[in-house]
Amino acid sequence: MSDNRFFREDATRWKALMDLPSRSFTCGFCGTYVASVKGYAVGEHGDGSGKLVAFAYICANCRGPVFFPPTGSQYPTAAFGKPVAHVPKELDALYEEARRCTSSNAFTGSVLLCRKMLMNIAVQEGAKEGLKFIEYVNYLSDKGFVPPNGKHWVDHIRKRGNEATHEISVMTEADAKELVGFVEMLLRFIYEFPNLIPKTP
Repeated sequence: MSDNRFFREDATRWKALMDLPSRSFTCGFCGTYVASVKGYAVGEHGDGSGKLVAFAYICANCRGPVFFPPTGSQYPTAAFGKPVAHVPKELDALYEEARRCTSSNAFTGSVLLCRKMLMNIAVQEGAKEGLKFIEYVNYLSDKGFVPPNGKHWVDHIRKRGNEATHEISVMTEADAKELVGFVEMLLRFIYEFPNLIPKTP
């Protein structure tokens, strides 16, 4: 049965806040791994009665409702990657948007944002605006912003981003996970790690 039916259930069919079997999950709102026993449930029949089959657990940390339909899926899921410190504001906004896309299963959107981030990082670090995308990739590599042996990863983001942009190609969960992971590493390498140790005068 489609999960959509349970998303659209009349609110009166959902039972009041109640104790549920304990469930552990990573919250799709705050990213915290929690165990919860509080939430709402709906039965298998059209009027909400019968065996409980769909649940909305309340996150013990942020109080957000995390939905579990009969298929066992989770909505929203936890975003890929982790926050990165000391990232310039606009770059951080793009990175967090790419992460949020993954929590909504918008994997093609996440891949496109990762591609865009390479351009923005290059400009942030001194590249001219209006260059070709490959020139931004080369700039990051040539100027030492990519770790040793990491250029093939930047090329990989470029290629996958090109597929998402110019071809009839839907990106997968695996595509988004690996690209968000690489961008996270790049941001840590360029912005977070240099700020962990105070700079000497």
